[in-house]
Amino acid sequence: MHISQEQQAEIIQAIKEAELGTSGEIRVHIESHCEGHPIERSKVLFFQLGMNQTDLQNGVLVYLAIKDRKYAIIGDKGIDAQVSPEFWETIRDEMRPYLAKNEIGAGLAWGVRRIGEVLTNSFPYQKDDINELTDELSFGA
Repeated sequence: MHISQEQQAEIIQAIKEAELGTSGEIRVHIESHCEGHPIERSKVLFFQLGMNQTDLQNGVLVYLAIKDRKYAIIGDKGIDAQVSPEFWETIRDEMRPYLAKNEIGAGLAWGVRRIGEVLTNSFPYQKDDINELTDELSFGA
């Protein structure tokens, strides 16, 4: 699995910027391989990363298995109640051209920014908001 320090920094910066306008929490998890469907893997990771524990149920996980070229985006109950089921697929499709060209940092950053735009509308930033989940990337096998 190869993702450069610059790409990681680009993604983390996108997360920080996206979360400035929302109480929502965005995480990105990257690993080499995904056995099975990426949505199912994302659901397992969502709970392992504690993303189901946000107060407003407004966590979003962006998942990428680099070598298998599989990726998914899932949201917690609070967000899914606010957006259409096709919403995550639309963002995923917008990321595809970047990922197809192996522009991993740019593709994930694009997706994170788009998620942030929607979260800002549904879950605006609150003055007493705390960052409930780390902005750092997580990595798997």
